[in-house]
Amino acid sequence: MTQQERREYLIRELLKERGEEGALPAQEEAQKGLLRALFNVRPPREASAAFLEVQDAYLREEIRRRGVTEAAALSPVKGRLCLWQGDITTLACDAIVNAANSAMLGCFHPNHGCIDNAIHTFSGVQLRLFCARMMQGGALGTGEAVMTPAFNLPSRFIAHTVGPIVRGALRPEDRELLARCYESCLSLAAENGVETLAFCCISTGEFGFPPQEGAKVAVETVTRALSSFPSITKVIFNVFRTQDLEIYRRVLA
Repeated sequence: MTQQERREYLIRELLKERGEEGALPAQEEAQKGLLRALFNVRPPREASAAFLEVQDAYLREEIRRRGVTEAAALSPVKGRLCLWQGDITTLACDAIVNAANSAMLGCFHPNHGCIDNAIHTFSGVQLRLFCARMMQGGALGTGEAVMTPAFNLPSRFIAHTVGPIVRGALRPEDRELLARCYESCLSLAAENGVETLAFCCISTGEFGFPPQEGAKVAVETVTRALSSFPSITKVIFNVFRTQDLEIYRRVLA
């Protein structure tokens, strides 16, 4: 199958699951948007071996075309700490961190720009089902973390953590909960033999944590905690926006 044939097959199969049918968009970007939206709204359920084979081939090719960055190629800027601007779903390392919601089922908003949406989209439908089975209807507490396979991503694992939601003035307990997210992920990484770990900007997007303060908590907590985890050889602070890159540069200076 070509990449277009895979994409069209996946769209038709996902529409069929929903009892829908119709003409597919002619433009490639419109098809990609529709496919992502269908992935986003699909509930956690089994998929056929045929579907998974095509989906896995499609997602891995999409990631390859966007360009994979090897964690080994990133140089530390301070101790074991690295700073990298890019799409975390294209980073090849032992584990990446997902800023998850408490239900651990990913983002159900079609084509939403959050990291949770991107990670669940490009991991594949297996991730939502894995999380649903793991959580069994329960909820992950703020500051806690769990580890899952990364499925179609170039990383091995995903550490999912729930950051604090800030509405109004930042409180000391918000900082403590955010620090706990970083500590929980580092502890979990060490337990699973992870040597290279990439953190996204936890809570500083939709959850409202001020980016400058979030970067300070991240760097201070990881720097302090790393002394307890000698097996973790590289921690990568991943940013997507240029303004966040500048913030982390100042904090790490």
